[in-house]
Amino acid sequence: MRLTSAGRTHVGMKRAHNEDSLRLFREENLFIVADGMGGHASGEVASQMSVETLAEFFRATAEDDEVTWPYKMDKGRKYEENRVITGIKLSNRKIFESASRDSKLKGMGTTIVVTFFVNGGCYVGHVGDSRVYRHRNGKLTQLTEDHSLLNDYIKMKNLTPEEIEAFPHKNVIVRALGMKETVQVDVYHEVPEPGDVYLLCSDGLSGMVTDDNMSRILSDADPDLDKKAERLIDAANENGGTDNITVILIRYEST
Repeated sequence: MRLTSAGRTHVGMKRAHNEDSLRLFREENLFIVADGMGGHASGEVASQMSVETLAEFFRATAEDDEVTWPYKMDKGRKYEENRVITGIKLSNRKIFESASRDSKLKGMGTTIVVTFFVNGGCYVGHVGDSRVYRHRNGKLTQLTEDHSLLNDYIKMKNLTPEEIEAFPHKNVIVRALGMKETVQVDVYHEVPEPGDVYLLCSDGLSGMVTDDNMSRILSDADPDLDKKAERLIDAANENGGTDNITVILIRYEST
C-alpha cells in the first residue's frame, strides 16, 4: 500500500482567525481534520487538542501494544477499529474536562473526521459535520453522514431541495467532541482501489462547493494533490468563503 497526500487550510474570506486544524500523520497512515467551535480562541483550542490527542494515542499504541487504554476495547470490533474509536473518545474527554476546568473555554467543541489506512483497508471515523469523500473513476461519493439538525430533518421529513436550501439552522450540529462527557463515534470500513482519492474536509468546503464541482477538480488530469487542494480552497473562497476551509487529499496506490 502506498499513499500520496496533501493538506491545506485557509481562514476564508469572512473570519478573523482559523479554528480548523489538520494533521497528516503519514508514519501511521492517519489523517485528521477538525473544525472547532466556541468563538474567540476556544474553537481553535478544541480542534488542536483533538488532533494532537488522537495522534499521540496512535503514536503510543503503535510503539507499545501493552500500553493501557483509557477505555475498554469493544470485542465485537477489530483492534484497529478500536484504536480509531478510543482515540476519538479520548479526545472528547480531554476537551470536555478542559472546558469544565477553565471558564474561558466553556462551550468549546469540535467536529472530527479521520481516515486510517491499514492492512489494505481504510477506517473512516467521524463526529459532527466534517466529511470524507471518495473519488473513484470520476465519481465522488460521500462516505460520512452529517451529525447535523438539517440531516436529521432530511431523514425524518424527506425535505425537497427548496426546503433544504431555505432551512434556517443549517449550521446546527447535533454531535461534536466536547459537548458531553461521552460521545458516540461512527466508524465505516471499506477497501480502497488503486487510484482512489479520499477527500477530508471541514464544512467550509462542503458548504460552499457543490459535489459536482469538487468532482470536476479532482478529475483533472494533473496528478498534483497540492494543486488540487489549493483549487478546492480557491473555489470555496470564490463562492464567498464564509467559513474556515480545510482540505486533506490522499491517493491510494497499490504497491
